[in-house]
Amino acid sequence: MSIWRILGLESGTESTSERGDAVRAIVDQLGELDPDRARHIASFAYTLGRVAHVDLDISKEETRAMERIVRELGGISDEEAVLVVQIAKSQHALFGATESYVVTREFARMATHEEKEALLECLFAVSAADDGISSAEEAEIRKIVGELDLQHSDFIAVRSRYRGHIASLREPPGTTPPQTS
Repeated sequence: MSIWRILGLESGTESTSERGDAVRAIVDQLGELDPDRARHIASFAYTLGRVAHVDLDISKEETRAMERIVRELGGISDEEAVLVVQIAKSQHALFGATESYVVTREFARMATHEEKEALLECLFAVSAADDGISSAEEAEIRKIVGELDLQHSDFIAVRSRYRGHIASLREPPGTTPPQTS
């Protein structure tokens, strides 16, 4: 079974040889879960990977944050979380933006408003994991907010909690913030 079938997006054109061992391993692990739960976790992880990969580099810190988030929110084991994150990273390397919109919209279709907000919080957490949210990461999160049918106010509420990590809002090195009396 392919990750795309788990997500409900399989086109039937992907051959076994086009998927790597990591893909087969994660599919085997997710195959043991309820199909709807597996689809939910897979699309969640894929969307996390989308933001982490926007700068074309997923740092060790971002990977660890993704694993922790998927483990905690997905209620899966450490080993399963590692596999889910590896497949998300592999899928981005293979398909990139080609499938990002489709997967995010699929997640939006099956998720509750609270689950969408949790994903938004996790997108910022993954982006901030390497101590900085780049303009590209923030722009991608903003795009995802629209695809999740969340409001701008939802974006701003979560963004404000990560203000200190946002590159465009940081003070340049060597400058002192203005004093207030």
